Amino acid sequence: MRLAFPVMLGMLSQSMLNIIDAALVGHLGQVALAGVGVGGYAMFMVTALVFGLSSSVQSQTSQRLGAGCEYSAQPLQAGVAVGLVVGLPLSLLAWWQAPALLYLITQVPEVHHVAVDYFRWRVIALTAIALTLCFRGYWNGRQQTHLYLRIIIVVQLFNVAASSGLIYGLFGLPRMGASGAGVGTTLSMILGLFIWLWVTVSQREKNGFMFSLPTLETLRMTLALALPHSLQQVCFAAGYVVLFWLLSRLGTASVAVGHVLVNLSLLLILPGVGVGVAAMSLVGEALGQDDQRAAHRWGLDALRVAGLLLTLLALPMLAFPAQLLSIFFSSHELITLGTLPLQITGAMIVLDAAALVLAQALMGAGAQRTVMLLTLSMQWLLFLPLAWWVGVGLQQGLLGVWLVQLFYRLANSAGFLWIWQRKRWLAPNVLNIV
Repeated sequence: MRLAFPVMLGMLSQSMLNIIDAALVGHLGQVALAGVGVGGYAMFMVTALVFGLSSSVQSQTSQRLGAGCEYSAQPLQAGVAVGLVVGLPLSLLAWWQAPALLYLITQVPEVHHVAVDYFRWRVIALTAIALTLCFRGYWNGRQQTHLYLRIIIVVQLFNVAASSGLIYGLFGLPRMGASGAGVGTTLSMILGLFIWLWVTVSQREKNGFMFSLPTLETLRMTLALALPHSLQQVCFAAGYVVLFWLLSRLGTASVAVGHVLVNLSLLLILPGVGVGVAAMSLVGEALGQDDQRAAHRWGLDALRVAGLLLTLLALPMLAFPAQLLSIFFSSHELITLGTLPLQITGAMIVLDAAALVLAQALMGAGAQRTVMLLTLSMQWLLFLPLAWWVGVGLQQGLLGVWLVQLFYRLANSAGFLWIWQRKRWLAPNVLNIV
């Protein structure tokens, strides 16, 4: 909990970035709000391409910490090098192709115009985001998770001030409208990167940061661990696009209720993800110490903690579904439609505990490829085809889709628990730490 709690709060704050932009832009009208929403989702999809750098650097750092390596910043330096090489050209390509990319999401001319401007300002910060993920993974791997929380709070406060000033022309700043939200968020990301850099450089005598170039072996390992996780994140996000397309075939009411249920579940699983991030560091450190029994035990102990937290969060959804839905809907029809699916969502987040925790723990052992294969096969080969068949083919609607999702979450967690208990991930020298 000491390691996980700052991560939970930090991830909650991180998830507020797009929400803050939407709230600040909301007073400009529905076109501006829709444009920022579309641009923010496109930015999420592009960011997913570099997201694997965080887990790659963290898993290597935690194992080096456990092995007592003199300089623990080699994985960080490799991650920064990869982030620069990948982030800069990807940012330029996304900026250049923004109109075509955003056209895949919306074809409404007014919304598309706002989305392109907003996205282009946001994607300038892609390289800064890639490097920030490396620094975050490094310090989480060193079990200094409180830094993430402190820095993200500073970044968020700056984002609110800068974005509001640039949107409405406050504090003598130019009035940029919806584009101002993109500029403010980009500036806040760059500020966050400089803070991470300052914290790391100030301790370079201890961690060896920038003392030497990363070795080819460390660069190879960083890429090998980052690619599966990044691919997993991109495909996972694309899976939600398919899910909402499927719900659109069931009617507007199903889309509205499904949108609320998905966002609630994504918000409420954050404690489980936070515990998983802590388990990643603890498992990696134990393996670095060649203590395989402790590594296995950390995963199970973290699962118990996450299971308890998620059960407590699920209780209101199980006991008072109609009251919770009334916060989002005034229509009795929508509340009735969402009542049983919301209770299923509560059960779902509890069943999801093993997948949330053990997926991160396996990445701490360097098993990113295993996590990717299981996660994507369950989502794309099991859940989405079954959801289409039951929801649309058998005409069971939203309730049918959510029952399939309950089965999918159970099967996914069972798969991760089975892999964890088989212990094949305990192979020695997974990351070849030297």
